[in-house]
Amino acid sequence: MSRTVLAFHAHPDDEALLTGGTLAKAAAAGHRVILVTATDGGLGLTSSAYPRERLGEIRLAELRASAAALGAARVEWLGYADSGLSARGTDSGAGAGSRGVRFVDATVDEAASRLAAILEEESVDVLLSYDRNGGYGHPDHAMVHRVGAAAAILAGTPRVLEARVSPRVAAVMKPRGLTLAPLGPVTHVIDVRDYLGAKRAAMRAHRSQLASDSRIPRNIDLLTRLPEKVFAAAVGTERFSDPTAAAASPSQLSTDIFAGLA
Repeated sequence: MSRTVLAFHAHPDDEALLTGGTLAKAAAAGHRVILVTATDGGLGLTSSAYPRERLGEIRLAELRASAAALGAARVEWLGYADSGLSARGTDSGAGAGSRGVRFVDATVDEAASRLAAILEEESVDVLLSYDRNGGYGHPDHAMVHRVGAAAAILAGTPRVLEARVSPRVAAVMKPRGLTLAPLGPVTHVIDVRDYLGAKRAAMRAHRSQLASDSRIPRNIDLLTRLPEKVFAAAVGTERFSDPTAAAASPSQLSTDIFAGLA
């Protein structure tokens, strides 16, 4: 039976890093895959080769290339600007490469209504979102959690799965001084090793995020250049949590995001 999954992300490239293998796997199985990004990613890090004032536009084009690599059938931008790492708009140059209202300045109700309209139109079975920490505490990521949860209620979406990053990665990447909230258990572990070619291609589609003026390469660039076996060990599984589910033993972990749906 064909299903529909919608992956809701904060910025272009998040879809490839956090859910790319799962989405490629779903698409290869004949399911409909939809990508929605809240912001255009206009405050992302990049090199001087990319004009800052056009970075949001560039990154949305990169998102479409990533979607093609993953087999996504539809790509949407909710129309918000990248908020940067500060929820109060104190980042240097905030908004310079983005268009629209900063995502964290939108109301949850407004943003959720935009997302819910797509969920309803597509009769989405599974919404992939973020946990309440937004993975590692980025304000836009935490806002994705709040908006995604509200939109799923509005649209009556049967299942929400929250993408999880490892505690070690979250600790390294979180903004300085931020304390992350305790989280519930992982309930879904998806083996994506057979789809790492698509995931690597999707990650490398975000060319502006691979670029740096420093002699030290960007982490995403280094990650995608790893040998196949090392790359598989690093990103060969993707983990999710069903916020409505009780703790699961290792033998009870689901390996299918659609399993158990009516």
